[in-house]
Amino acid sequence: MKREKFGSRLGFILVSAGCAIGIGNVWKFPYICGEYGGAAFILIYLAFLLILGIPVLVCEFAIGRGSKKSVALSFEELSPPGTSWPKLKYIGIFGCYLLMMFYTMVGGWMMYYCYRSLTGAFRGASPERIADAFTGMLSDLPTMAFWTVLICILGFAVCMLGLKSGVERITKVMMAALLLIMVVLALHSVFLDGAGAGIRFYLIPDFQKMVESGIGNVVFAALSQAFFTLSLGVGAMLIFGSYLDRAHSLTGEAVSITALDTFVALTAGFIIIPACFAYGIEPGAGPSLVFITLPNIFSQMPGGSLWSALFFLFLTFAALSTIIAVFENILAFDMDLFGWSRKKSVLVSAVLIIVLSMPAVLGYNVWSAIQPLGEGSTIMDLEDFIVSNNLLPLGSLGYVLFCTSKNGWGWTNFIAEANAGTGRSFPTGLKNYMLYGIPLIIIVIYLKGYYDKFQGESLLVLGCWMAVAVVLLGFVFYCATAKKRV
Repeated sequence: MKREKFGSRLGFILVSAGCAIGIGNVWKFPYICGEYGGAAFILIYLAFLLILGIPVLVCEFAIGRGSKKSVALSFEELSPPGTSWPKLKYIGIFGCYLLMMFYTMVGGWMMYYCYRSLTGAFRGASPERIADAFTGMLSDLPTMAFWTVLICILGFAVCMLGLKSGVERITKVMMAALLLIMVVLALHSVFLDGAGAGIRFYLIPDFQKMVESGIGNVVFAALSQAFFTLSLGVGAMLIFGSYLDRAHSLTGEAVSITALDTFVALTAGFIIIPACFAYGIEPGAGPSLVFITLPNIFSQMPGGSLWSALFFLFLTFAALSTIIAVFENILAFDMDLFGWSRKKSVLVSAVLIIVLSMPAVLGYNVWSAIQPLGEGSTIMDLEDFIVSNNLLPLGSLGYVLFCTSKNGWGWTNFIAEANAGTGRSFPTGLKNYMLYGIPLIIIVIYLKGYYDKFQGESLLVLGCWMAVAVVLLGFVFYCATAKKRV
């Protein structure tokens, strides 16, 4: 089957950026920024994007373009015969499925809140009513299921049209609308009465706030956010490298995508933080910022229903762009592994993803008694933990080792692929940093993520979970170091 290709370089950049730009850019970045000192946090975050995010993204694109396959077959295509690298494909396959098992539900929340805003449901509502609306939505199984199924159908309908006519063409429109809506919302927010204090907080580094929060905590939060913001590790970006020609070097493309992703995250801060200061709301309010705090702000604004609808439309586009991108990965798995047509892959995968999304939906109502990670946790928390704390860092570690190890694809092949075409070259002097430095950073992120997750538990529970982390880490190193079979 002939490999599809993007119609334009702009299409590749916007689709790849759409995959990276997700709810985390808007949901997570502003409240972490608010919690850890505003601009002081941003400076550290940008530094880690440069030294960690971009190099790993180049690795993922290079494997995709070099193999012309999805993660399901890319390691088989590029690995030396007889090595164990192909086992790493399961991280990507499981990761994409698990991500969609809860991300589709959260995308459905955004669509539902956009609809509620358009109907004026939050106009003049009290804070208690707005808080009750969110908990009411979570407990309402038919509502949760309907919006989850709807966003799945929309995502697969786009993919059914093909790479150029569907994924590329529609993502271009969505991304253009997303960026326009963001700029309009940001301009509105910064001109609110009292927003100046929020702008100063956001743009002027407050290193004293860093000290109060703990410099180590701030640095690690910035490091983790820089790592996870680009959706690295499960082949979600790799697939778009496989559709790319060799006209341009990959470093320049990675820089463009990272810049666009960062622009969205920073602009989201301009939407949220000045508005929080203008209405006396704590910008570090946590995940409830989007569904409880911001609707409270919009309910107090003149024309608040319009601004609320635009904000949640922007969030819907951010979620849907990621959903479409990961759906394209899932379809590519079927087409690469089984030789299926795109139509057959869409029909089978749509049913499968809708069914697999239901446990997360049920976890907030019918199955709410199931608390897999301790009291107050949900099925979605478990799925998110497996993806974010395990598969993303482990997959990224595998890509970097594969591109630098003599037992893998190797540094020479990686550099040749990364630097093919015109544009910015990947520095060849970074070999030792890529081979030792980045893997060390990823391992620290991975193990500290486990420690932070379970440090409140007993030593026995913490020790057991840390042992699980070490075993999973050992699997990646086994794949990377296993000798060729004779």
